[in-house]
Amino acid sequence: MGSISELSSDDEEFNQAIVASLESHAASEHRNTKSAQEVLLSLASQIDSNQRCRFNINRSSVLDGALRGFKRLSYNPMYQMCIKFSDDSGMDEEAVDLGGPRREFLRLLMEALILSPMFEGRNGKLNLALDSSVGDNSFVKPVLEDIADTDLYQKVKQLSECISFDDLIYATEPLQDYLANAGCLRPLKCIEDRDLLVEDILMFQVVHRVCGAFERFREGLKTLGVLDAIRMYPDSFRPLICHEPSPLTADLVDQFFHIRLSAVGSNKRRAEECVVAFWRDYLQDVEGKYCCLI
Repeated sequence: MGSISELSSDDEEFNQAIVASLESHAASEHRNTKSAQEVLLSLASQIDSNQRCRFNINRSSVLDGALRGFKRLSYNPMYQMCIKFSDDSGMDEEAVDLGGPRREFLRLLMEALILSPMFEGRNGKLNLALDSSVGDNSFVKPVLEDIADTDLYQKVKQLSECISFDDLIYATEPLQDYLANAGCLRPLKCIEDRDLLVEDILMFQVVHRVCGAFERFREGLKTLGVLDAIRMYPDSFRPLICHEPSPLTADLVDQFFHIRLSAVGSNKRRAEECVVAFWRDYLQDVEGKYCCLI
């Protein structure tokens, strides 16, 4: 009986260890599912609201004003930003920043950055702009659509679609100077060399050419620990940094249309209201059918 009791005690300790391990794992998973908003709010607690950094901003040149503010010797990322707008005549718009001017400034700054020379590419596929530094980016796999230069895109596309060795040689002729400057020249011996050449071009144009800009971007993200937070919660931050097309839903399509109904109480109005309901039923049916196919 003593041995059985000891065995039961061992089993109990083992079960407790399993439960503790599962609880620890569940807690770990819970920690790793924080939203980006939760993480950023936590990081924002480092900012001292009693200390201010003044930004003098003109709406016609928001990016220029932001750069002046960030470069000022008195700027400290741990101080709260205080935004003071002026109109085109240099008149003060608001002397005290209670949050509204700061939010508007950040919104205008994001819009200005998208249109600035810091980025290149099509909508939804913007990339940091030119820099000649090269780094270790073997984990990156760019695609043809990542090339922002329209002329280069067409030439590389033609190159990627070659089906014979003669076509391949012909397609590379307009690219000789580019390939030499990019360090992508390689001896072409067969049609299979096409894919390797296209990969070299994509890596240079999309990755290596802008590596220095990415390094500076990464250094900037280290402010207040943002980079470490992104590494800890990559899934939460991915939608903020990497473009992902939103799924087309029935509600989204419904919002594309503005319904103009006839006068209230008329027979036409009652018929139109029925049509609207049928239309929305149709959208939901299409969405449901599409989701089932997926």
